[in-house]
Amino acid sequence: MAFAWQLAQARGLPLVLIVLGVLVLGYGVLTRRSVFGRQVYAIGGNLSAATLSGVKVKAVNFWIFVNMGFLSGVAGVIYSSRSNGAQPAAGTMFELDAIAAAFIGGAAVTGVVGTVVGAMVGGLIMAVMSNAMQLMGIDQSVQSVVKGLVLLLAVAFDVYNKRRAASAR
Repeated sequence: MAFAWQLAQARGLPLVLIVLGVLVLGYGVLTRRSVFGRQVYAIGGNLSAATLSGVKVKAVNFWIFVNMGFLSGVAGVIYSSRSNGAQPAAGTMFELDAIAAAFIGGAAVTGVVGTVVGAMVGGLIMAVMSNAMQLMGIDQSVQSVVKGLVLLLAVAFDVYNKRRAASAR
């Protein structure tokens, strides 16, 4: 923390870090302490049970998509401002990184499990891995294969844990 404080004092705190902190805190509270967050987890866990419990699934799904549109817009503005320009294919293959980050962070294939902090940890792991491969000069196509293998391993680990937990019952 002392190193981060010195770095922030010397070069300034990046605006992107402030935006990220606000989003993580906001969505952490939203998912853990609000009715909407519980409804999202309920729909992700069992759609039929959520419907029978009185959750207005269509309305919640609508607001989830509005939310994702907002977050996509924020991400697009930040990415284009950091690269000093916008191109139509600027975010190509970012979806692989996002899905892998979610699974590495603890999200489950079956839903219900996963946190905002876990997704951030998964994103950090994917970013470090991408940065390391860039610095080592690995070809972009090989990087995609490695990221795909990491995603495959994360999903296989999740499925293995689910089967092991189910057989223990």
